Amino acid sequence: MAYEAGALEATIAAAAGGDAELFAQLRESYVQSVERQVDLLERARCDGNWNVAAMRLKGLAASFHSRELLQLAEQALDTAPGDPAVVRRLKLYIRDLALD
Repeated sequence: MAYEAGALEATIAAAAGGDAELFAQLRESYVQSVERQVDLLERARCDGNWNVAAMRLKGLAASFHSRELLQLAEQALDTAPGDPAVVRRLKLYIRDLALD
């Protein structure tokens, strides 16, 4: 699943109110938050830690209107802790987000 600009960018733009520097800061904060939760997912060794990180990703997705991240977070919730396929897809999402 590749990153698609859209609602995420519009949400950040609305919050930034036309301030390009604030837009960049908010976007970077979003990327760092996603990275942090993906790191926690990757290191999770129990259902509880895995589910907490996946739910935080789901919360980020809802807050920033990111359909792609929401789908990935739901996939994480539907799999076993440490599922490398989900972690790999999330890392690709982050990479694509950072390239945009």
